[in-house]
Amino acid sequence: MQTIVGVLRGGPSREHVVSLKSGAAILANLPEERFTTRDVYIDKRGQWHDRGRPTTPERVLRQLDVVLIGLHGEYGEDGEVQKLLERFGVPYTGADSFGSYLAMHKLMAKMCAKEAGLLTPEFRHLERAADNEVAAHEIIRAFHQPVVVKPVGWGSSVGISIVGGYALVLAALERLFSDGAPSILVEEYIRGKEATAGVVENLRGEALYALPVVEIIPPKDDFFSYDAKYSGESREICPGHFSRVATEELKRAAMVMHRALGLRHYSRSDFIVAPKGVYYLETNTLPGLTSESLLPKSLAAVGVPFPDFLSHLVNLALER
Repeated sequence: MQTIVGVLRGGPSREHVVSLKSGAAILANLPEERFTTRDVYIDKRGQWHDRGRPTTPERVLRQLDVVLIGLHGEYGEDGEVQKLLERFGVPYTGADSFGSYLAMHKLMAKMCAKEAGLLTPEFRHLERAADNEVAAHEIIRAFHQPVVVKPVGWGSSVGISIVGGYALVLAALERLFSDGAPSILVEEYIRGKEATAGVVENLRGEALYALPVVEIIPPKDDFFSYDAKYSGESREICPGHFSRVATEELKRAAMVMHRALGLRHYSRSDFIVAPKGVYYLETNTLPGLTSESLLPKSLAAVGVPFPDFLSHLVNLALER
């Protein structure tokens, strides 16, 4: 009897379109001889759909053996949909609700990184728009310019800007709060090479298998922004052109953060390799799985076919 796998995609986050692509890639690559797939679409308002018809989570989840989450951003990666799946007792892939929340909350993730002994950029945390003007003055005095301004709870580099000077920093803060950011991190800008490192549990006989490190080369005069991620203008080199020491540190740090955040199954952490060392930025608990995404490129580099990886994730979820 085949396992019925529900693939969640879409969702009410700013990464709705990317999630549709990840979900489509999952649906196209789950081995048909082993699994019966159900395309569970969640629209931007949060309404669930099963086979094209509106439904309730309770109705569709009762018909599934396991869920493979293809959601990104809020609701998908912040622990909310995981709470729902846990309530109905449905096995699912990726981090549990608490690990998802912890990793998505960039401030808490940074605290975990610091406690684990990793380097991470210095920062200032803002929780109220009323503090914008005072904070902008303090930021230009406390940090070398430019600085990185980012929302605490969004993913895929949505809303991130690199700006310098009082007027531009203030504008970036005001824009994020007006767009609904729950709180904001302002970080020192670390100059170096961008890198990402993925890990997979129980792969090839290892409790936590480190995938090859990817070097990210954004378009000139840009960073690995949302547009750079999905426009095809960035270059990704796998394995990346890093020294042996830096490569081993990137792999070690990715494993450290996977464990420190209490994650499950797989994750991908982002870093900057600078002259002073490897700086931790953030961890993705549900990395993109589109044709442009980084994790599939790392898997391909070590000869792990994408369908085999998806089967492995389903098995991990069912073994809980």
